Amino acid sequence: MDNELVPKHEVLDGEKAEKLLEFYKVTPELLPKIKKSDPGISHLEAKIGDIIKITRYEPQIGKTLYYRVVVRD
Repeated sequence: MDNELVPKHEVLDGEKAEKLLEFYKVTPELLPKIKKSDPGISHLEAKIGDIIKITRYEPQIGKTLYYRVVVRD
């Protein structure tokens, strides 16, 4: 996962996840999904229902953040 083409994936802790959901006024079910078997999170100890923060660096835009909720395969 140290390849520069693979964006950074990290599991949000409970407090950060709650703040994110509150800020966007959504429930985890409304977030885009990512499968537990996804290669991008295979190195993380993510559980079903965890929220994953994906940080990408795009040349024209800079840093962009994406959020996904972990679901079963």
